[in-house]
Amino acid sequence: MAAPQTTLSPPGTTNTSPAFNRWIIPLGAVAVHICIGSVYAWSTFNRPIQSLFPNSPWWFSPPYITFTTALMLLGLSAAFGGPWVERRGPRVAATAAALFFGAGLLVGGIGLALHQSVLVFLGMGVIGGIGCGLGYIAPVSTLVKWFPDRRGMATGMAIMGFGGGAFLAGYLNVFFMNRLGVARTVISLGVVYLIVMLIGARILRRPPEGWKPAGWEPDIETKTNITTHFTRDQALRTPQFYLLWGMLFINVTAGIGILAQASPMMQDLFQKTPLAAAAVVSVISLFNASGRFFWASSSDYIGRRNTYIVFFLAQVVLFLLIPSFAAQGNWLLFEASLFIVFTMYGGGFAAIPAFLADLFGTDNVGAIHGALLTAWSAAAVVGPVIITELSNRAKAGLAPGASKIHIYDVPLQVLASLLAIGFLITLFVRKPKQPVT
Repeated sequence: MAAPQTTLSPPGTTNTSPAFNRWIIPLGAVAVHICIGSVYAWSTFNRPIQSLFPNSPWWFSPPYITFTTALMLLGLSAAFGGPWVERRGPRVAATAAALFFGAGLLVGGIGLALHQSVLVFLGMGVIGGIGCGLGYIAPVSTLVKWFPDRRGMATGMAIMGFGGGAFLAGYLNVFFMNRLGVARTVISLGVVYLIVMLIGARILRRPPEGWKPAGWEPDIETKTNITTHFTRDQALRTPQFYLLWGMLFINVTAGIGILAQASPMMQDLFQKTPLAAAAVVSVISLFNASGRFFWASSSDYIGRRNTYIVFFLAQVVLFLLIPSFAAQGNWLLFEASLFIVFTMYGGGFAAIPAFLADLFGTDNVGAIHGALLTAWSAAAVVGPVIITELSNRAKAGLAPGASKIHIYDVPLQVLASLLAIGFLITLFVRKPKQPVT
C-alpha cells in the first residue's frame, strides 16, 4: 500500500507508520461492536428480570423499559456525540464507550442484586445506552475513511460484529444465568466487555490527511456523486438526509419489533421452552450479523438504493406470510422467514454509512451518521410498542385457555404496511445538490 503522509494529520489522528496495515483496523472495530452488540440479546433477560420485580407498574416494567431506553440513547448519544467523535478521533471515543458500557452493566447488575429497578434502568438503560451509541459510530466512521474503495464491505465488517455479539450473548446470557443468576451474570459481562472494548479502542485510529489505498482512484460515478464533502449541518438541510432517515426508521422498526418479542413470541406461538427460544434468538443474531456483511458488500455492486428496494419488497411479503406459517404450525418456514428478515435488518444498518458517504462525502460521515441514528432511537420505541401492545391487547381478549396463535397477526400486518411505505420512500432518493453554505 502507498506510504501514508502523517505531517498533515487532523486532530485526533494517531501517527501511522508507512508499513501500517489497514486491515488491522477492522479487528478493533469488531472488538468494540461485538461487545455493544450484546444489547440485541437482552430479550433473554426479560423474564428473569421481570421475576425479580413482579409488582412493577405497567409503565415501568424494568426489562422492557431498559431495553427501549438503551436503544433510544444509542441513537441520541450517537447524534449528539458525532461531532465530538470526529474531533477527538475513534480511539478516545471507543475508550469512552467502553467505560460507559462496562460501567452501565456493573451498575445494572448491582441494581438487580439489590432489587432496585431504578439502578437497573440507570445502569443498563441510560449509562449502557450512551456507551452503545459512542461505540457504534466511532469504528464505522473510521472504516469508511480507511476503505474508500470498499465502503460497504468495510462497514459491513464492523457492524457484523454488532450482530455477532448478539449471537454469542444469546447463548452466554442463558448459560451463565443458569449458574450464576441474572445479577452476577450482568456484572461479570460488564467486566469482560470493558476489557475487550478497551483493547479494541487501542487498535483504532484515523488515516492521515489525504491518505488513499495504493493504486486506487475514485471512479467516474464516485467523483460525480461526491462533488463536495458536506458538513453535518449542510446534510441536515437536504431532503436526502430525511429520506434515508425514514428508510432506516422503517427498516429498524420492523426488525426491532420482532427482536424485542422474539423469545416470548416463539414461546406463545410454538410452545418453545425459554432455553430453546434463546437458542433461536442466538441463531437469529447470526443471520443478523452475516446479513450485515453480505448485504453491505453486495451494495458495493448493486448500489445502495437497489439494496434497500430489495429489503422492503421482500419483507412486505414475509411479514404478511409469517402469521400463516404460525397458524399452520410450520416451524421451519417460520424460522426461515425470521432468518431472512434479520439478514435485511442487519444489512440496513451496515449499508447506511456507505450510503451516507456516497451522498455526502467521508469527511463528516461520523457526525452525519450519528444524526441519522436518531431513527434508531425512534424505532426502538415504535417497534416494540407495535408488537408488544397490540399482541397484549389481543391476548387480553382471549377466552381462558384459548390458543394464542393469532395474537401477532395484526402487529405484523401493521409492520408490513410500514415496509411498503419504506419502499416508496426509497424510490425518491437522488444525488444531493451542492451543499447550502
